[in-house]
Amino acid sequence: MASRTDPEGWVDAYGDGLYRYALAQLGDRHLAEEVVQETFRAALQARDRFKGQASERTWLHSILKRKIIDCIRRQVRERKTETLDGTDPAESDRFNARGHWSVPPKRWRDDPEQLLERREFREVLTECIGNLSEAMGRAFTLREMMGLSTEEICKVLGVTRTNLWVMLHRARRQLRDCLERGWFGEAKDRSRR
Repeated sequence: MASRTDPEGWVDAYGDGLYRYALAQLGDRHLAEEVVQETFRAALQARDRFKGQASERTWLHSILKRKIIDCIRRQVRERKTETLDGTDPAESDRFNARGHWSVPPKRWRDDPEQLLERREFREVLTECIGNLSEAMGRAFTLREMMGLSTEEICKVLGVTRTNLWVMLHRARRQLRDCLERGWFGEAKDRSRR
């Protein structure tokens, strides 16, 4: 097992796990490699301050999370975030004139935590997240996968709380639709396997 006295062992012991996590959050191999390298560089510079209160793996993951957030901030600064005018043409078909579901969403029988343990489901979920707009995908990933607070996400993405709420609402709805088609749909009913 690697130790802070042997930083060269960190790459062998933790590199693959850090890379997989970064790739899942960023969706770009080059960026994932870059933030993992930045993580090891920062850990090397801070190794004398590591007190051992957490495992090295946990310590490195916390550094990686900060590096991923920094990467997302840079991307947001370089691009305009998607504008939201409050209208969504897809929403108009979902509800009738009284505001009730035209066709209600299907009930899911499976436990979400058990589903996440299945590789096939994670692949479908990753594909569905990849189908979201960049801003919605980032918002969803920061909230649901990285566990950031509303305030932190708004700061990272440079959006208001209301804008974030709309992005998360739309992301969850689109993910649900995608999962209903790609995982829970009758043609591909893998939930019973």
